[in-house]
Amino acid sequence: MSATFTKPKSKLTWLITGCSSGFGLTLTRIALAAGHTVIATSRNPSRTPELVAEVEENGGKWLKLDVDDRASASVVEELAKSGVEIDVLVNNAGYAILSPAETATEEELRKQMESMYFGPLRLIRAVLPHMRKQKYGVIVNISTGAAIIGRDTMGGYGGAKAALDSITRALSQEIAPYNIRTLTVILGAFNTNMPKASVGGEKPLPQGYEGSPSELMLQFLSGTAKVSGLAFKMGDKEKAMKAVYEMVVGEGIGAGREAEQLLPLGFDMIARFKEVQESYGHALDVFEDIAGNVNLDQ
Repeated sequence: MSATFTKPKSKLTWLITGCSSGFGLTLTRIALAAGHTVIATSRNPSRTPELVAEVEENGGKWLKLDVDDRASASVVEELAKSGVEIDVLVNNAGYAILSPAETATEEELRKQMESMYFGPLRLIRAVLPHMRKQKYGVIVNISTGAAIIGRDTMGGYGGAKAALDSITRALSQEIAPYNIRTLTVILGAFNTNMPKASVGGEKPLPQGYEGSPSELMLQFLSGTAKVSGLAFKMGDKEKAMKAVYEMVVGEGIGAGREAEQLLPLGFDMIARFKEVQESYGHALDVFEDIAGNVNLDQ
């Protein structure tokens, strides 16, 4: 039986990371326009003074927040001391290091885990005591299709996202009794600045990778080449974040779906999710008799 969640108030307080562009900025504008309180954050607010002014003129607040900083979660306590309790946490900030697993350095992989796993998890752990006290909360994690189906050169990025997705599945069961829910948003390709938020790996591709899927994917993701066979319908970030907003507040497409924990968005995610279904289904078809015959002898 799925849990039943209630929303005790109509206007919520949102804390959103990575608001200087893309999904974070779009969701901030949607929530503000609907009359909610939004605390937008970014690593360097001084680089986007016009956006800071826009948000604050519309009743929001903009704070400096670097999710890689181990002290970043202190922002939650500072807000609480000023009487601001977070109802909705949106973990959106991040970037991707593009590199095949063979050449990715340990330092690069650790950086991905810091930004995509430990950073969001710190904020989650910080807001939960307050959400449990007020018996309400929504934790939204912006994830990626690369976390469910591996893509060439995106193993480090997708792996870090997958780690957060996994702990969130366990978390959702732990916090449901307190009327707190999670929503993991699995995104495909959208009209954001993701290419600019992606960097190549430190090590060049080794000899033998010429013309490989990894080289083609690097060229495609970096925008240096249009690779045939990788065409897809580009998603609209405005439509996607409207869907996320409605899922959080339980309106529109979110009405009656508050217990749903997974939201795939993007035309390309349809094929990816079907691929996951087929992959697990195939494994079970092939190995079901073996899976059920490795038990202890009675």
